Amino acid sequence: MAAVRYIVNDVDEAVSFYRDLLNFTVEMHNPSKFAALSRGDLRLFINAPGAGSAGKAGGDPQPGGWSRFQIETEDLDGMIARLRKAGASFRGEMAEAGAGRQILLEDPSGNIVELFEYAERTD
Repeated sequence: MAAVRYIVNDVDEAVSFYRDLLNFTVEMHNPSKFAALSRGDLRLFINAPGAGSAGKAGGDPQPGGWSRFQIETEDLDGMIARLRKAGASFRGEMAEAGAGRQILLEDPSGNIVELFEYAERTD
């Protein structure tokens, strides 16, 4: 199982975003401070700045940046439409290359989730 940690501005808002829009399961939720969520074999830890040792590690961690994890889908257009209807924000436009298509979804704190759809194989 892989784990990712994001620092967020509002833990409760982030829990709602990941649970309701991206189908994560809430494993643990300490309101306003920390949450542990899962989706398949990915574990996502969410911390408020300054909360617990992870919220203080490395000085003064803040949300945002370019680090991200990827969620694969077989219907990227449908997923984007559903997320836009729910008010989600994206960073940039759709990118397409040989392996497939991707777009960068922003959580409420500006952390990125890459949504990816493999190209159809023609072999």
